[in-house]
Amino acid sequence: MAGTLTVSTSANPFPWAAAVIATYTQKAELNFDESASGVSLDLEGSKITDEAEIVQALAKAGGLADESVKTQAYFELAKTLPKLTAVPDIIAALDSLDDHLAFRTFLVGHDLSAADFALWGAIKGSVKIIGLLKNNRHIHLSRWYSFIESLESTQAAQASFVEAKSHKARSNKTAASFALGLENAKMGEVVTRFPPEPSGYLHIGHAKAAMLNQYFAKMYKGKLLIRFDDTNPTKERTEFEETILEDLALLDIHGDAVTHTSDYFDKLYDLAVQLIKSGKAYADDTEQTEMRQQRFDGVPSRHRDDSVEDNLAHFEEMRKGTEEGVRWCIRAKISVDNPNKALRDPVIYRCNLLTHHRTGDKWKIYPTYDFACPVVDSIEGVTHALRTNEYRDRNPQYHWMIEALGLRTVHIWDFSRLNFVYTLLSKRKLHWFVDHGYVRGWDDPRMPTVRGIRRRGLTVEALRQFMLAQGPSQAIVSLEWDTLWTLNKKIIDPIAPRFWAISKEGIVTVNIKGGPADPEVKTMPKHKKNPEVGEKKTVFASTVFVEQEDAVSFEDNEEITLMDWGNAIIRQKATGASGKITSIEADLHLEGDFRKTKKKVTWLSALTTSYPLIDVTLLDYDYLITKKKLEENDEFEQFVTPQTEFPDEAYADANVADLKKGDIIQFERKGYYIFDGKNVETGKLEFIHIPDGRAASIASKAGADAKASAAPVAAAGQADKKPASSKTDIETPVDTKMYKMQKIYGEEPVATPVETKMYAMKNVYDS
Repeated sequence: MAGTLTVSTSANPFPWAAAVIATYTQKAELNFDESASGVSLDLEGSKITDEAEIVQALAKAGGLADESVKTQAYFELAKTLPKLTAVPDIIAALDSLDDHLAFRTFLVGHDLSAADFALWGAIKGSVKIIGLLKNNRHIHLSRWYSFIESLESTQAAQASFVEAKSHKARSNKTAASFALGLENAKMGEVVTRFPPEPSGYLHIGHAKAAMLNQYFAKMYKGKLLIRFDDTNPTKERTEFEETILEDLALLDIHGDAVTHTSDYFDKLYDLAVQLIKSGKAYADDTEQTEMRQQRFDGVPSRHRDDSVEDNLAHFEEMRKGTEEGVRWCIRAKISVDNPNKALRDPVIYRCNLLTHHRTGDKWKIYPTYDFACPVVDSIEGVTHALRTNEYRDRNPQYHWMIEALGLRTVHIWDFSRLNFVYTLLSKRKLHWFVDHGYVRGWDDPRMPTVRGIRRRGLTVEALRQFMLAQGPSQAIVSLEWDTLWTLNKKIIDPIAPRFWAISKEGIVTVNIKGGPADPEVKTMPKHKKNPEVGEKKTVFASTVFVEQEDAVSFEDNEEITLMDWGNAIIRQKATGASGKITSIEADLHLEGDFRKTKKKVTWLSALTTSYPLIDVTLLDYDYLITKKKLEENDEFEQFVTPQTEFPDEAYADANVADLKKGDIIQFERKGYYIFDGKNVETGKLEFIHIPDGRAASIASKAGADAKASAAPVAAAGQADKKPASSKTDIETPVDTKMYKMQKIYGEEPVATPVETKMYAMKNVYDS
């Protein structure tokens, strides 16, 4: 190397152009110095601190320089592009580049030049521009960008950057920041694996493991194996394999190969025999409860020193599945009293006479996970096994299996298990909610399964960012949901089209004097800040609907703003027998200044034959349990939330009829929603509310001492029924969607235990 490029990993933006061209030309070695205040190049006795000049100097040293007058223009664009903030301005620049690259491989000439690296680095350093490129509207620019990113030198520069951040994190003991790296990892040689058991659906905890495995495989240009750990025929079924692969596809995770532990049953059997013959394993018929106690107390089994011949004979009986054989198991002969109880002669083979979903009745014996996992990892070429740190005590056991059999070493990289407040991840407990009808299936939006959270509106990108941001954290904590949903909002907000919906309950008719005599239709942007989202049609009429909650807040002669239309002055309100407002008279006042009004409200033109509204159901959900974190002795059935689904019947503007299932939108002033399709029973379109990370959207709606008193859902497709309003002394004008909670001190007046010298006052609400 002729020079040295010094930079800090904390540089913002990171000088990607300089780093990548340095590795491409091999004219400068990357030196990560966290004390560096900027980027600098020491080359042939001179020091350069401007990134553009560094790129040009390295291009010249590497023979890439050219004298094209266009080169300088692209350097100027590289400086200005990241500074653009308005989406239309950015898209205009990207459009121009896309047109330029339609019939060109490179920006200037017929080979890579300094201009390519300068502009690529500018795009790489801008999260907003990368996000817009992912819309696939600039195919030529995306092709050019992907080509430079795929270069071996670019990958090497990125890997060096990640490794430097990882080293910084370890030295600073900042465990939770995103700074990841694998021990002894070599570019192009890393093999990771995700080994789910085909006995259920993947949940958000599995998602972290799957995403980390894929991340490292891609980072090191290696391979990801999807391996089904099918060693227990009691719980496993073929259909679960199919659903797991579908769940992974929902997460945009695709393995380079799909394998099964059962592919290696013959090899595993031979290796178990090898262990027995070498005196490192033995057969045992100790009853399970007694064995557990012996392991706890450090007491050896009476069969621990049986002869190899006896052990092999018992193993053969096990293999045949005889009445005598099913009494026995095979245990690894590691230790009797090791302080680490995972090393106290664990079971490695046991009998199971049920038919296996892949191998049929060939086998009556099956390896345990503790034995099969390290063996198959080594056989399949896995270089790094990623495991949650709940397995940390078993890591020595993992290495013992490999060493005892003389197999290739596998590195273990462990991370913290993912836990969330108000959330259960146990398959058994989630099964309970499904079996007892508290949810409608494994894809219910209330479930923490991959299908459930995706149906609730969580994007893959938000989930990926959240998982990777956890980094190599070893802390076992229950995370709040707010960070995840806030990340999700940042991703969907710039691209979610805006529509309006008005709740039917207590809907109020507003007659607008000065409105159009006949309905008028105008074209409006679906997203005011991002015209690329498209356009919608808005109907303007002299009679519109507003929500009861808004109508209650209006004062006589108050000037309000009808969003996307203009101001109106409230002249008169009519109230029905129930005390709710039924209609309003208003004057249109388009000359009014919307900046001076306190209330900006959504509205919909009253439905007519020519301009119908769409019947929709807006669905909001609560957590399944009422306690943030269940303790070890808690019975979760005692903390089931009474009501977890809150439907709101509403009208929506006709534009929502064009949506496809899974589309994410925003009903303005209500929140973000994902279109869940048409309800087959009611025929109404259903929209599921997406939390946005704010406290109100993620807080538990259950009372602190709420118990499981409500009945489960009646049948698939039916919403939880709202309880009838309870009559009280003081009625609020708007019904609440919350279920009724008993008062802490009961219904009777609470007597104060301390006498007071104040005179008594009559309650103003007493008749």
